[in-house]
Amino acid sequence: MHNVIPIARRELRSYFDSPIAYIVMVAFLLVAGWMFFSVLFLMGRADLRGFFAPSPFSPAMLLVILSPAVTMRLLAEERKAGTLELLTTMPLRDLEVVLGKFLAALGLIAAALALTLAYAFSVSLLGPLDWGPVLTGYLGMLLFAGAMLAIGLLCSTLTDNQIVAFIASFIVCAALYFVYWLQFFLPQGVAPIVEFLSTSSHLENLARGVIDTRDVLYFLSLIGGALLLSVRGLARLHA
Repeated sequence: MHNVIPIARRELRSYFDSPIAYIVMVAFLLVAGWMFFSVLFLMGRADLRGFFAPSPFSPAMLLVILSPAVTMRLLAEERKAGTLELLTTMPLRDLEVVLGKFLAALGLIAAALALTLAYAFSVSLLGPLDWGPVLTGYLGMLLFAGAMLAIGLLCSTLTDNQIVAFIASFIVCAALYFVYWLQFFLPQGVAPIVEFLSTSSHLENLARGVIDTRDVLYFLSLIGGALLLSVRGLARLHA
């Protein structure tokens, strides 16, 4: 597993050697800031729950769009360019390749989220800010982003077309995100199942400042499952 970090560094460097990283970070900061502060002044409360809580128009929704955009090229581009075969013939395990690329994408999103700490400090100037729920909210956003990125990486493994990878991963991520609001229109026996499957339900709990092991395990299981399927898909390409 000693090759994971070098692969992650190479991929992360490729992000910042191109406009991708800067476009993603600037777009996220501007749109997320506008979404958050427009609601903050309406609510009249000095907290960041509006930043972390999922809704059809929230910073979390931006990650549903940005995550597929960040991951669509990771393996699809390698397949199309023919460099994936070269990469897999090197003394690298498929798991190392997948983990390295996943960590690079997660590092980019984590950097964008870290910059939003400026919003937290701005809010703290308006009134007393409880930093406990803030840290829990950032944990939730990082886990949520990790799940979206893992799904995006899986879709990138399954095709050599970046656009197809983006569309497929966006559909899956959006379905898991928006299905949360369908529970109110479903029979009582089905609603709890839909609520559990939704990423928004588990993110909502963390946004409230509540760390429940069930929510953490849900995201970790989703990440682990998607990455495992990515490894199996990559292995099948050069079997």
